[in-house]
Amino acid sequence: MKKWLLLILVLAMSGGGLFLYRQQLSSPPATKAVSTERVVRRDIASSVQATGVIRAQIGAEVKVGSRISGRVERLYANIGDVVNKGQLLAQIEQVDLRAKVNEARMNLRVTQANMALAAKNLARMEGLYARNLIARETVDVAEKDLATAQAQAAQIGETIQFATTQLSYANIYAPIDGVIASVATQQGETVSASAQNVPTFVTIVDLNRLEVYAYVDETDIGKIKPGGEASFSVDSFPETEFSGKVSAIYPKATVQDNVIYYITVITIDNPAGKLKPDMTASATLLLAKRENVLAVPSRAISREGGKKVVQVLSGGKVVSKAVKTGWKDSAYTEVVEGVAEGDLVVSGAGQ
Repeated sequence: MKKWLLLILVLAMSGGGLFLYRQQLSSPPATKAVSTERVVRRDIASSVQATGVIRAQIGAEVKVGSRISGRVERLYANIGDVVNKGQLLAQIEQVDLRAKVNEARMNLRVTQANMALAAKNLARMEGLYARNLIARETVDVAEKDLATAQAQAAQIGETIQFATTQLSYANIYAPIDGVIASVATQQGETVSASAQNVPTFVTIVDLNRLEVYAYVDETDIGKIKPGGEASFSVDSFPETEFSGKVSAIYPKATVQDNVIYYITVITIDNPAGKLKPDMTASATLLLAKRENVLAVPSRAISREGGKKVVQVLSGGKVVSKAVKTGWKDSAYTEVVEGVAEGDLVVSGAGQ
């Protein structure tokens, strides 16, 4: 009895499987969903992408140091301070320097007195010689004494000028407008300066004179010209797009990870002071712009038999059409021939 029941169960399962298989064969194939986008006119901006770094322009970052040795008596600069050109930043102890100036001035007064005496003596000797009371040699000696006094006075005058100049170096002023980026000394510290070593007190950066060094691949550098527009963003302000212009292209290449790049300099504005030197930048250099042209998503274009084609949805069917393309940007490509405004092109598989 059990054998018969088992046989009946096997036959029933086989019949059910055969029925389902026939149902699948008779059912029409499922239509694969696709996403489409209408062909419209838009502006196409051809561009080159590059990474870079923000740098201070030449002369916009200055290291301010001391030209003389001495103790830092006062330091008026702190990191982050905004300073103006000519503003006092630090003072070196001036007691010894003032003493040298005063000493030289006193020596000058003595020499001037000797010079006046020598001039009177020469006038007297010339009078006596005119009356044949003395020999000519005596007049020559008086002339020599006056010339010596005059030379000493001139020499001391140079000493005064040098000592005064050294005294002026004790006051250290800001050479440019900017922000204090670093401070490398402390109040009360003794610094030693020489022709080979000029100690840096502070570094000043003018944040209004910054530029982007964009590293452009050698395959794209030929497309870029000075004066072209550019935009960039930084990680600190990802939602903000900053603008600039290409001002120069370095003729010498830079090699990074065995890839050749050329530094393209982008001059920028920084009125709000958000940008800082050494920030990493993602730059877009605009090459050219085509306005009001037919465009399709770049991902909708494929190749078939060596030709560029797009899939167009027409009458519920997908039809391949060969196209001739023009410029392209990061998302869209200009179509010169092959589609019309309003056509629906397949841009990808549906969800």
